[in-house]
Amino acid sequence: MDIAVVDDEKAIREHICRLIKRQKPESRIKVYATGEELLASGAFFDIVFLDVRMCGLNGIETARRLRERQEDTVLIFITGIREYVFDALDLYAFQYLLKPVDEKKFAKVLDRAGKEAAKKKEKREIFIKAKNLMLSEADILYIESRGKKVEMHTVRESIEIYGSMEELGGQLGEGFYRCHRAYIVNMAHITEYGKDSILLANGDSVYLAKKKYGEFVKAYMWYLQNGGVSCV
Repeated sequence: MDIAVVDDEKAIREHICRLIKRQKPESRIKVYATGEELLASGAFFDIVFLDVRMCGLNGIETARRLRERQEDTVLIFITGIREYVFDALDLYAFQYLLKPVDEKKFAKVLDRAGKEAAKKKEKREIFIKAKNLMLSEADILYIESRGKKVEMHTVRESIEIYGSMEELGGQLGEGFYRCHRAYIVNMAHITEYGKDSILLANGDSVYLAKKKYGEFVKAYMWYLQNGGVSCV
């Protein structure tokens, strides 16, 4: 599970990270001091812990912009200010926690947030703006770079659009892996892999960069051990 912690106070960031690691040690956590840093990363997160008052872009505006590209992110505000609770609700915040954080309450909220993120992941979709199309992540087999275009190979068809691998990779969940500069694979559709190639459920084979083999095996094993379903 990918989690972001956004707060301009280093001590708060470190405290929240400790609480998360204690309860969900398998999680991948990224920390940001500002909303601008979070948005500039372009990364997808299952859960985002967000302060309201920060230097630069405040938490409410950060959440509003984040919602525009990641509608299903589970948002949890952590702040010492009560009066923004209704703004948070307008953004479909999952929880509004007040500082100082009560550790028992935090544990309960994180547990529920994890379950909510898992539900959302099962039905996650991405919006292909160029085609005005909503596409289920579960239907994507792999994505292939073709110069200034990318081709999305799905269980039913192949869709070619203008875009970059970095842009698409930022929208996709943790079940996807960039195995080569020209390919991103959906690990749910892997049927076999070797030192330099990966075979997908439709019979297509894509390149696996040799220098990424060890990292890929670890990522694939982690995926299978943490609730991923494989076609193997």
